[in-house]
Amino acid sequence: MKIDRRNLALPVLAAGLLAALPSDSHAASAEEAAVQKRVEAFRDAQRAKDAKVLTAMTMAELSYSHSDAHVEDQATFVKNATSPASKVISINYDDIWVKVVGDVALVRFHWTSESEKVSDGSHSKANLHVLMVWKKAAGVWKLLARCSTKLA
Repeated sequence: MKIDRRNLALPVLAAGLLAALPSDSHAASAEEAAVQKRVEAFRDAQRAKDAKVLTAMTMAELSYSHSDAHVEDQATFVKNATSPASKVISINYDDIWVKVVGDVALVRFHWTSESEKVSDGSHSKANLHVLMVWKKAAGVWKLLARCSTKLA
């Protein structure tokens, strides 16, 4: 097939017009980046056992579900997450995936952690798949729900 300028004009014009159209992908990627920063700040607050930050980053309606199926509300989550009964050695969020849909963000990641029980020095490790639901309220992304599943 012989290709000349006339055959290329329409595809080139169409590509140029599509590139010039406004896109929501930039806005979505900016929101996704904002959510990812909040997720990382949340992890840092968990490491630091910072009750004030954890409370500020979660909604009053929080549903925080653990891999053993027990569920905590906001107050219980913050109390347990900041308990002096254990010492955080590490908390890692790997392979973070973020998808923003309107004022809601879905976040998935691989959680690995290690902690030490203060009373006897015993160590425990966790290897989980986590799903978080974040909601934008008054311009700020806050954690609304979290659930996890144990991995082998």
